[in-house]
Amino acid sequence: MLRPIFVVGLVISILATGCGPSPGASPPSPPPPPHTNQQTFQVKGAVIEVKPLEKSITIKHEEVPDYMPAMTMPFDVLDTNELAGIEAGDPVVFRLIVTDTAGWIDQIKKLGPKTNSPPATGSFRLVRDVEPLSGGDLLPEYHFTNQLGQALSTAQFKGRALAIEFLFTRCPYPTYCPLLAHQFAEAQRILLARTNAPANWQLLTLSFDPEFDTPAVLKTYAENHHYDPAHWTFATGDLIDITALGEQCGLAFARDESGGISHNLRTVVIDASGRVRKIFVNNQWTPGELVLELAKAADTKAAP
Repeated sequence: MLRPIFVVGLVISILATGCGPSPGASPPSPPPPPHTNQQTFQVKGAVIEVKPLEKSITIKHEEVPDYMPAMTMPFDVLDTNELAGIEAGDPVVFRLIVTDTAGWIDQIKKLGPKTNSPPATGSFRLVRDVEPLSGGDLLPEYHFTNQLGQALSTAQFKGRALAIEFLFTRCPYPTYCPLLAHQFAEAQRILLARTNAPANWQLLTLSFDPEFDTPAVLKTYAENHHYDPAHWTFATGDLIDITALGEQCGLAFARDESGGISHNLRTVVIDASGRVRKIFVNNQWTPGELVLELAKAADTKAAP
């Protein structure tokens, strides 16, 4: 039973092995492409959180012209010395480096005295991350619209193993939405190539940017990722429904006063009986791991 969703203030949670070969298995995945098309940008923002042990810093940054809108997101640093003396609330300027497959920041410098920490403006506030759905829970029914403009219900996937990811097509940062879409594309490639793969599996990419991600936009995005319509669906819908499902899977996202979208990352696997089998947190999972979970989830007798 769905619990009520109150959109009084949108909530943002700040982030914050493949299978071995077997008989009949698909060819091994191609190696990741090298870092190419490197770009650099000078960016300003305010520090939200510093995690030296994880080589990560979360920054609420301004728009990066010709690259991405204002967002609040964690950035990797290659050298933890970059984080020395940096604290939550510090206004900073930094260099953003991105390639086709990676992104990180360096040359982080304070711009002045600390602001109120953490900064909270617009219609969102900072909260602790939650995961209200856990293994064995039934996925409630939600209604969306797919890339062909057709209505769909999550209930129609019952009897199939279902993997759901959340993203928005305008997100350019290589280790965020583009990475999730690439991982789904690679999981699809593996499953379609394996002669011993189950037939009852489905991928669902759900956009939380319905104003921009119309069915036509989603269809183009899907085609760019070589989707198989029989096994991979792209969809969006009413924001309150996307918020509800996302929240139940541990996703949190918000728009700030500048219109920028901030979000964390969640991917959930539902088994053929409609129950949650696995929730992948962040982006530290591989297509092989997803394929393994889908194969298990395709068997309704498998424990969630």
